[in-house]
Amino acid sequence: MPKKKTTSSRTGTRRQYSTGDADLDRRLTALVEELELAPVDARSTYELLVTAIRMAEEPLSRLDRKLINASVKEMRYAFNVFSKYRDRKKVSVFGSARTPADDPNYKLAREFGRRMAEVGWMVVTGAGPGIMSAANEGAGQESSFGVNIVLPFEAKPNPFIASDPKLINFKYFFTRKLMFMKEAEAFVLFPGGFGTMDELFELLTLSQTGKSDLHPIVMVEAEGGGYWRQIDAMLREDLLTRHYIDSEDLGLYHLTESIDDAVAYIQRFYRVYHSQRYVDGKLILRLNGRVTDEKVAALNSEFGDIMRAPIERVTASSGERQDGDVPDLPRLRLDFDRSHFGRLRQLIDSLNE
Repeated sequence: MPKKKTTSSRTGTRRQYSTGDADLDRRLTALVEELELAPVDARSTYELLVTAIRMAEEPLSRLDRKLINASVKEMRYAFNVFSKYRDRKKVSVFGSARTPADDPNYKLAREFGRRMAEVGWMVVTGAGPGIMSAANEGAGQESSFGVNIVLPFEAKPNPFIASDPKLINFKYFFTRKLMFMKEAEAFVLFPGGFGTMDELFELLTLSQTGKSDLHPIVMVEAEGGGYWRQIDAMLREDLLTRHYIDSEDLGLYHLTESIDDAVAYIQRFYRVYHSQRYVDGKLILRLNGRVTDEKVAALNSEFGDIMRAPIERVTASSGERQDGDVPDLPRLRLDFDRSHFGRLRQLIDSLNE
């Protein structure tokens, strides 16, 4: 039987997450048991069923139900498509759908897609024209994903991804954006309009607040354009000087006019650092190789201001082993304050040196 999740009530007591009908809960449990899932998957499946039943019984509008239903189906389908390619790193590429093929930024995006595919990465775009088409063209169909938003006034998916099973259509921007953010290990932005700005600032917000893992965020444009320099100047002059952001937050992104530099910057981020996960409230950094004791001591010295205890070596936790979450990689455990993510980014950069 899947263990039922408990939640806190206003009185501080704990109650099981259930439909409120004991007989129905037992039938749902029996149904989940027939699926013969791993315990953690059984629990989440049971809770999804309970949520659906509770939603059916609550005074939601028909629009509420349609939105929940459509978004869950979109996520299920998209996660299933991406699941077949989890062994390959991916970079999400953003930029204007209005960039013509003879624009220097189009040519730059096409070359970026080609270079990333050459080093084994896949390229995820919004599947539209302009910069998106350029990146898919450069990467080639085998190394491309398209997460397309269905709009009444936009062009159809670009020809470099249109016939591919890795093209996924979305009704909602928020489910589409989730795929961009969750499924990629790096993000590259070329000049664009409102959509590109939306994606840039969501990325920066998620990184600054720790609601996503840290990843390389690179703003690329053709030489002499000045687009990203103006955005960078605004962040420094209008946000930093007013203390709306910290100086370390400016290190969450990187500006360049060079494809060589963009590719090297992304690859350098994963030279030693592999990935991260929280275990019992502590941040676990998984590494591509063992670091020296001297390096660990240097990190403790330089970044003690954001740690509540010294950095330690650890092995994979039981949860990581159960999930097959790279259990053989070396690990460092950080009692991180979960506040200064710009400084944490600096720590990862130092780790990669």
